[in-house]
Amino acid sequence: MTDDSATGRFRLSLLPELLRVLLARVVAPLRRVWRASWAYRAFLAGKMPDRIVFHPHDARPRHLEDADALLRGRFRFAGETVDVVDKPVFEMTPPSQVWAGALNGFAWLAPLSAAGGEPARRLATNLMAQWVKRNGRYSEPAWSPEILARRLTHIFAHGRFALANSDVLWRSKLFVSLREQSRMLARIAESAPEGFARLEAAAALALSGACLDDSPKRLADGLKLLEEEIGKQILPDGGHASRSPEALLEAHNLLLMVGDALTAIGQPTPPSIRNAHDRMAPMLRFFRMGDGTLAMFNGGNEGDAKMVESLLARDAVRGQPFAFAPHSGFHRMAAGRAFLVLDCGKTPEGVFANTAHAGCLSFEFSAGGQRLIVNCGSAPGWQKQWGASLRATAAHSTVTLADTSMAAVLGGMASNYIGPRLLDGPTAIETSRRDTPQGPLVEATHNGYEPVFGVLHQRRLALSSDGLRLAGEDRLVRRSGLRRGTGGIPFASRFHVHPDVRLSPNQAGGVLLKLPSGEGWRFQSPGHDVVIDESVYVGSGQVRKAEQFVIGGTVGHEAVEINWSLEKIPAA
Repeated sequence: MTDDSATGRFRLSLLPELLRVLLARVVAPLRRVWRASWAYRAFLAGKMPDRIVFHPHDARPRHLEDADALLRGRFRFAGETVDVVDKPVFEMTPPSQVWAGALNGFAWLAPLSAAGGEPARRLATNLMAQWVKRNGRYSEPAWSPEILARRLTHIFAHGRFALANSDVLWRSKLFVSLREQSRMLARIAESAPEGFARLEAAAALALSGACLDDSPKRLADGLKLLEEEIGKQILPDGGHASRSPEALLEAHNLLLMVGDALTAIGQPTPPSIRNAHDRMAPMLRFFRMGDGTLAMFNGGNEGDAKMVESLLARDAVRGQPFAFAPHSGFHRMAAGRAFLVLDCGKTPEGVFANTAHAGCLSFEFSAGGQRLIVNCGSAPGWQKQWGASLRATAAHSTVTLADTSMAAVLGGMASNYIGPRLLDGPTAIETSRRDTPQGPLVEATHNGYEPVFGVLHQRRLALSSDGLRLAGEDRLVRRSGLRRGTGGIPFASRFHVHPDVRLSPNQAGGVLLKLPSGEGWRFQSPGHDVVIDESVYVGSGQVRKAEQFVIGGTVGHEAVEINWSLEKIPAA
């Protein structure tokens, strides 16, 4: 799947941000020298903690196969593997910066903790000792604020099994290091990259103040920074500023960890954190599909169903999902055993656009415990060959004009400094909703294609009250003259299908969808040819072959209407 239109050129409006980043790069060498100096390290001395007073629960998934690989000397991070044979892993050349960040962030500690047992404990203590010996002074990336924050969070959450019955000398060296790391984080947390990384740094700083008993001030500073980031990143309807359901899941987990730590030490949870939790839990339910995982939009993939369930089980209010999230820009439709989430939002602002997708008016639909209509998902940062293509409009279940994405990903050197920013996209989106006795109905319009093609896309979705039929209409309306050439503009209304669902054409010109359970659904679009084509799916973190069905045509000066329906085939 390729889309040349997915790559965009630099905009002058980004120049101030680019200049700030370039200035920071210029002074970075001096910063590293200063932070590694004896004089700077003197500021990190002080009272030394002798225990972790509370180990917060981390709901993120831990896989025993990862622990097994680690015990065999295989360190697998970010899609790359390093086999350790004759020297410590920290002395080996990392295959990528992302891999090095995972190693220094102690991503290996969680699976080893889940495995338990003496071999896993011995490996964990050896790795921690190696890291302390090699990284006693400030260096990057090991001591950069975002990696430092992840390392401390992993130690607080998963370090209990390594500390139990540990050697006194090893334990002493570890807590000297924890003191210095926590005090360093207190100084540099605000310099963590803008966006989710800074929320992580704020949460880790608060945890360091709660889980170690050496600095009440650090706890206060961490909570203050966390409250500031909540104000910037958690929207009034409970969504995350990136508009990513998976980012919301991770943020919710961090806030619960901080809240648990505060409760354990007898400290009140600030109202802003409690209120954020009360908003975020219903929003997670909003995004949860029939299989228990999350709808996939704007850089977020499925997530882990057990993690979602674990976090929602902690919600005492049990707030139910609403139908429309106006600040996040999504509609939810539910009837019977069917769920649908429709993206009706604009491109996020600033750094939050670095993971955004050009998928306005795309939707995901599940029936029972099976996803049917999906978006292709988001490639992890280390899969750069898929990144821009999966963010383009064609990778979403919506309408594409002339194989052109409605928004483009920043390319070139600028993206190396400010990130792969999504540029442009719809500026005007209108929606209306009615909940009728026949079921919910949503109508939406976006102008993402108007600047280039002068065309508006209008989508109408109606879900029957029993959840057994979804009726849709895509309408393409010409607002101005042809912008490219003199002929009509080709369009493709795409419906990407989950790889577990099998497609086959039927005699009436539609498509039959067969679910793993044996259940069947029928897609029809009277008057239009429906073509089955190849697709990909990376919602579970791996690239899987999948299929899509496509309605194609041309829009000229007259409006084009594409009516379609997806309905369950009655059992024989």
